[in-house]
Amino acid sequence: MPTVKIEMWTGRSLDPKRSMIQGVTKAIVEALNVPPEAVIIKIVEGEKSNAARGGVLRSEE
Repeated sequence: MPTVKIEMWTGRSLDPKRSMIQGVTKAIVEALNVPPEAVIIKIVEGEKSNAARGGVLRSEE
């Protein structure tokens, strides 16, 4: 059972998430020859104020 973890910033509505999940599921089904029901996708959303790059909070870039 393939499991994919996708990390992204909070704020996207359900429609773009649905579209992304459908596309990722399709790619995994085609590449690994597994049924769609076997694909698990976990979306982890985070605030930009909880991450930094180069010593600068992403919310302050």
